[in-house]
Amino acid sequence: MQLPSALRMPGLHLAKRYQRQWLRGDIAAGLAVTALMIPHGMAYAELAGVPAVTGLYTTIAALLAYALFGPSRVLLLGPDSSLAPLIAVAIAVVGSDGDPAKAIATASVLALSTGVLCVLAGLSRLGSIAELLSRPVQLGYLNGLAIVMVISQLPKLSGFSVDGDLPPEQIRGFATGLTDGLVNATALLLGAATLATILLLSRVSRAIPGVLVAVVGAILAVRLFDLVADGVDVVGTLPTGFPTPRWPSIDVGHLPSLALASVGLAWVTLSDTTALSRGFAVKTGERIDPNDEIVALGMSNLAAGAFQGFPVSASTSRTTIGLASGAKSQLVGVISAVLVLLLLIFGSALVEFLPSTALAAIVIAAAIKLFDVGQLRWLAAVRRSEFALAVAAMIAVVGLGVLNGLAVAVVLSLANFIRQVWRPYDAVLGRVTQRKGYHDVGRHPDARQVPGLVIFRFDAPLFFANADHFERRMRAIIRTADGPVRRVVIAAEPITDIDTSAAVMLEALVSELSGRGVELAFAELKGPVKDRLVRYGLYAEIGPDRFHPTIGSAVRNFIDDYDVDWVNWDDRV
Repeated sequence: MQLPSALRMPGLHLAKRYQRQWLRGDIAAGLAVTALMIPHGMAYAELAGVPAVTGLYTTIAALLAYALFGPSRVLLLGPDSSLAPLIAVAIAVVGSDGDPAKAIATASVLALSTGVLCVLAGLSRLGSIAELLSRPVQLGYLNGLAIVMVISQLPKLSGFSVDGDLPPEQIRGFATGLTDGLVNATALLLGAATLATILLLSRVSRAIPGVLVAVVGAILAVRLFDLVADGVDVVGTLPTGFPTPRWPSIDVGHLPSLALASVGLAWVTLSDTTALSRGFAVKTGERIDPNDEIVALGMSNLAAGAFQGFPVSASTSRTTIGLASGAKSQLVGVISAVLVLLLLIFGSALVEFLPSTALAAIVIAAAIKLFDVGQLRWLAAVRRSEFALAVAAMIAVVGLGVLNGLAVAVVLSLANFIRQVWRPYDAVLGRVTQRKGYHDVGRHPDARQVPGLVIFRFDAPLFFANADHFERRMRAIIRTADGPVRRVVIAAEPITDIDTSAAVMLEALVSELSGRGVELAFAELKGPVKDRLVRYGLYAEIGPDRFHPTIGSAVRNFIDDYDVDWVNWDDRV
């Protein structure tokens, strides 16, 4: 059995055929990406509920693992804003009691279990599983996540902390802090200035590392004006070096809860990473198997979990900056990992005075970019039902919390699919002058119908949830027809399946219609669906001569059988 390409370590293969002219671009991209990864990694670590330094451990492990196992030459992985709130909720469910070691262990277990799920999904060729979350529901979930991120960081931006894990509790805590005078004006001013700098520079030019400029400015402000004395919290001294691999120690009673959280994390990171991988592959001309991408994603999460890290995903911003800076290969990730490691070994004092309010500003800036107002407006304009789904998912995330909101989002996505096939569109078809084929008489009132013949199109598979609806529609159409109906032809091209519940319904319907002198026929029924009717015994009961390859041939057969006086505008059926 051949190993998937991701497990054959494509990074080693790429290293063997590395081209010297790539080096300058890779070095420039590595420097640019590192400038973003360090503050982002620390900010998302605190958002996830673990010490800031673990974001750097996670960054190093994920970059090196993906450089080895990743099928894309340019995609970069690391701590992600969309995963951090999920991780924080899972840690809160387990309860760290303020112990950083317990929070780190919980996050590591999440990374390991998420990694296992991703590797298994990739090996099982389940690369399309993330597509089960519809775009409107995914949009609502991400917008809700952006609101949750802002809510969670407002107290830190203002220089105080609140109790509570759910957004409503955090909003109440923040409001109470405001009324009780807990706001540190110095911290709030510094955080607001950091946020404004990031947002302003991102509008001015993508070439300017706004996050780096803002962070350096915040650190200098703390040092020059001794803002620690004014109560501004800072990251403090980071542990020197890099942790050795270890198995996280955690109460086995918490594993079921963490396993459920890992499913949610795996779903989100699969969606993000496979979508980004496909998008960047178009830009670079690569052809990426999504299953290989998922295996590499799993290996990166396993590496992060082994080194006291937390779950990771692909990063749009870091990958985009890498490409814009000239990235040609995964050497960019290796260079960035080495630079972050050097910071931990020799330069941790550089971030000792990084204020917590600046990290909150980084998260809020990421949330603002994550919130997609344009897509919401577009949905509201083109399809109100899907806009309502997006809003419902957004409200669920904000009102019920991230994990419960994700569950609601998945349910809404599947419910929307069921709704569409439960009560699908259907139509009676007729001929329109000067137009070939048969068309919906509801949209073309001037369409002519063959006397005694009804052509009925049902735009969904026939299954247990819509079988009774199909039967009721058939009766209603026959009852309201202009004259006596002798035959009903089902235009079955949209019917991709007929399950046993629908087969029982059809058997009863054929018998009932036959007793009323009405025949049932099919046109354009797909071969696999026809095979099912053969196994059900319905093919023989309806009659082989009642299955036609086209609607036209079904109409000709009816005209010949009953000698109907019918002429088409073009003398053709």
